[in-house]
Amino acid sequence: MTSFSGYLPYAFALIIAIPFLVLLRQFVHSYIKLKNQEIKILSIKSNSENKTHSYERMTLFLERIKPSNIIQKFDKNLAVHEFIFLTEKAINEEFEYNSSQQLYITKNSWKNIVDCKTAIIDLLHKTYEDLNNNPDLNEFKTVFIMNYMNDEDYIAATIEDLRREIIILS
Repeated sequence: MTSFSGYLPYAFALIIAIPFLVLLRQFVHSYIKLKNQEIKILSIKSNSENKTHSYERMTLFLERIKPSNIIQKFDKNLAVHEFIFLTEKAINEEFEYNSSQQLYITKNSWKNIVDCKTAIIDLLHKTYEDLNNNPDLNEFKTVFIMNYMNDEDYIAATIEDLRREIIILS
């Protein structure tokens, strides 16, 4: 008959090691679970920050294309057609720069932003066509602002919609 006394130190080590290994496994499992939750929270927070940043950038874009702000751009000695060309170019360039923001903005709001941009560019051209007597730049700017003021303030309405959406998302 073999003696079990030679295995006693190993059995004792196993009895001590098993609870330690179980506790270590539980600790690692809990640690991994907490880290996954932390990553998920950070990802949600990051996405929320991206959305907020997108709404801020597009609000700034809309503010910049308001006629009262557009008329202050560029040299006062430009011909009207030069002013229109440079203004349209600046609006389109800034819009293209910000076009990636549509990933974070609702489809309806993005459509409203695109509509505002298009309406301002159309208003520039319509105002020029209506003043067919070759106006100077100051006259053009005055009529341009008056035409915008006589219509619905679609830029302010779009900014207000963006404001409401960002409050809902927050």
